[in-house]
Amino acid sequence: MPSPTTELTSPAIQTAAPATAAATPHAYDAGLLLLRLAVGLTMAAHGSQKLFGWFDGGGIDGTGQFFTMSGYPSGKAMAVVAGLSETLGGLGLAVGLLTPLAGAAVVGTMVNALAVKWGGGFFAPKGVEYELLLTAAAAALALTGPGRLAADRYLPVLRSHRLAYGASAVALGVAIAGVILLLRK
Repeated sequence: MPSPTTELTSPAIQTAAPATAAATPHAYDAGLLLLRLAVGLTMAAHGSQKLFGWFDGGGIDGTGQFFTMSGYPSGKAMAVVAGLSETLGGLGLAVGLLTPLAGAAVVGTMVNALAVKWGGGFFAPKGVEYELLLTAAAAALALTGPGRLAADRYLPVLRSHRLAYGASAVALGVAIAGVILLLRK
């Protein structure tokens, strides 16, 4: 029979205790909440620039002109689609509501933003690192789910997030982005 001193100093116990303490679900939930708020509110602010001209944005007219110059047909309609995708997708991510679909909306919009800015290098001011980071973060949130500190927790279907929901949503966002890119001249 091992002595109490031996049990306390065994390597299995020493390595198990720190891992258990670091792996609390509350830490993951808090981290996901912070990420959702940062990405979601950033995207919602970008969408409000397009829709309402807030935060020195172009509004629908100015954004529509940008979309037309970037080769998209019906620039104003595309400005509304992009603005709604960013605003509603961003707000959905922020509150954790329909998170896979909210993430897909952001991914789809950001894939188009990446296509427009591609060729300017990786780093700002003409690079794509900002857009790529937002795209990856939205996809990651769609794949992982929002955590327990989210509105999805109260929806029976999404209460227990499944990887299939997130993967399907990301695939949908990329597919719709691809269709929109095919319309671009």
